[in-house]
Amino acid sequence: MSRWPDRAARAAIAAYRGAPPGDRLHVLVRWLSCPFPPVVDVLPRTGRILEVGCGHGLFSTYVAQRVPGVEVHGVDIDADKIAVATRSTASGRLSFAVAESGVLPAGPWDAVVLVDVLYLLDEAGQRALLESCAAILAPGGVLVVKDMSTRPRWKAWVNRAQETLSVRVLRITAGSAHFAFVEPDQRARWLQAAGLLDVRSRRLDRGRAHPHHLLVGRAAA
Repeated sequence: MSRWPDRAARAAIAAYRGAPPGDRLHVLVRWLSCPFPPVVDVLPRTGRILEVGCGHGLFSTYVAQRVPGVEVHGVDIDADKIAVATRSTASGRLSFAVAESGVLPAGPWDAVVLVDVLYLLDEAGQRALLESCAAILAPGGVLVVKDMSTRPRWKAWVNRAQETLSVRVLRITAGSAHFAFVEPDQRARWLQAAGLLDVRSRRLDRGRAHPHHLLVGRAAA
């Protein structure tokens, strides 16, 4: 799985050239460390997409660049990151807003995406957020969750060390100082309990030092 930015990624990263140096560096490292392309591959080609916990908005910007038939809206609790995302927005199909923790924009949405967000909540909070996301899907819409697995253990250790640095030391990521990394199979059961169908699970960590994992569930048509 190549880390080299494709054309859409280069355009997305370039959108941040007016941002402060620290934010530009964060965006670049975010691309290099996270397998965005396979996450975009499971999204619908048309419709409305919501990203929950979008941070600086790189993933949302990448989606808007790669999939011209969708409208993308990103929300995050961090007002500073949303300000950077908004200033970097160049497409009328892309928008950002600050949202309180656990508060989601009204649907229906053809897809709701969470990329490395859940671990900042405790298990009850994770399940509640997934249930809220499932509830605002359009008929046939998909809930896409890219997060970290707990295996293999050495990759999980690398990930925990990095997140400790980002959240507790550098304060790059807003959230609790206590992480809750949950087995993907458990999260898959939560999606099924929320009424989602055809829940699929896939590892995305080949050739990477972090235990990336993808879950996709579909609402009834």
